[in-house]
Amino acid sequence: MNQDVFTIGGQTFGSRFLFGTGRFPSPALLQQSLLASGSEIVTFAVRRVNLDHAEDDSVLQHLDGRELTYLPNTSGARAAEEAVRIARLSRAAGLGNWIKVEISGSPVTLLPDPIETLKATEQLAKEGFVVLPYTSDDPILCKRLEEAGAAAVMPGGSPIGTGLGLLNPYNLSLIIEDARVPVIVDAGIGSPKDAAEAMELGAAAILANTPVAKAGNPAAMAKAFALAIEAGRLAYLAGRIPKKRYASASSDEAGSLFAGGSKAKQ
Repeated sequence: MNQDVFTIGGQTFGSRFLFGTGRFPSPALLQQSLLASGSEIVTFAVRRVNLDHAEDDSVLQHLDGRELTYLPNTSGARAAEEAVRIARLSRAAGLGNWIKVEISGSPVTLLPDPIETLKATEQLAKEGFVVLPYTSDDPILCKRLEEAGAAAVMPGGSPIGTGLGLLNPYNLSLIIEDARVPVIVDAGIGSPKDAAEAMELGAAAILANTPVAKAGNPAAMAKAFALAIEAGRLAYLAGRIPKKRYASASSDEAGSLFAGGSKAKQ
């Protein structure tokens, strides 16, 4: 059994793959991919859920049969006030007290609004929510979100849905180094390679949706992500060799057949 677990909001998880449920071609492929991922935390937009009958919702009914932690998100919110209202509605509908704060500051890039995100995080944390804010890869902002009560911070590797991977590994490494809460890399991940890179930097987990949902074989891609996340985590724990400017032999020159530069006799 995997003992390398991590904790958010007092809950412990074995899988470090957070699973986004949007954009799948069919409910069947969503279920198959979720199973292949091994994920224990699933996220979905509250605006896509029928809050009057959440138990019968067309999204949530396809997630039945597994022990899952729901991470509703406030996608579509344009200000802190809207995000707070969405979170309250979600909790009142029985979806739990976890919330992923998403407040877009631009309709083109969908980059998060830093000021509104910080305001919403502070307010929701005061109200007892387990708050996971989606944010830009700004080390100072991530620290402020942590201080405001975020249970984890979720910096993007690049803008949502671009698949550009980690545009600023340096900033991510600074965020990870300074954080006292889990750092979950969210948005812009394009392939398992990107996920492995983020985990090697020391990220606690990865959230991915589009690269799985839009893959030619979503279930196979979900499995590939799960393996890459595990590999990246193991590499981080093992400790990679330092980068060097020049080459060095992998075997010791001592004991060479031609030690000292001597030539073999004819």
